[in-house]
Amino acid sequence: MTDKLAALVPPTEQAQFAPIALHVNDEELRFAVDTRSSLLDVLREQLGLTGTKKGCDHGQCGACTVLIDGRRANSCLALAVAHDGARLTTIEGLARGEDLHPVQAAFVEHDGFQCGYCTPGQICSAVGMLGELAEGRPSAVTPDLRDAPSPSREEIAERMSGNICRCGAYPGIIAAIEQAAR
Repeated sequence: MTDKLAALVPPTEQAQFAPIALHVNDEELRFAVDTRSSLLDVLREQLGLTGTKKGCDHGQCGACTVLIDGRRANSCLALAVAHDGARLTTIEGLARGEDLHPVQAAFVEHDGFQCGYCTPGQICSAVGMLGELAEGRPSAVTPDLRDAPSPSREEIAERMSGNICRCGAYPGIIAAIEQAAR
């Protein structure tokens, strides 16, 4: 910001930038971010990774879901500066070259998408959810907390409830996740 412009903008309105390092899709990146920027905005606007979608910008739809250090998170609610040094995986980082991630392949096979807007968030959330199951982390519908949860339809639906599909492709989404869980 030029000195003349900075003088016109009240101090509370001036952006402050901080240097951060992020490991995005196995690539280490170092750059400065506006301290008010969400991970979603940094991914889309600064890094050009537009697979992650801005849906509600309030953490209610799941379209912006990414993996932060292997755990799913709504990137619209995560401040970029708070994740300095984190490992992020977006939809662009799941496939290995031409080989789709098993969840991506299952979504294609089971038509787990219609318009496709929510699909990147659904897929990232499903990958994170399958990791939770593999770790034995229970959910609100896990029948017995002493046993590892299984990838039942009820368990999958509960764990994916934070991801909204406005087209109603839920049967294909659940079938895809069931297949990937096997």
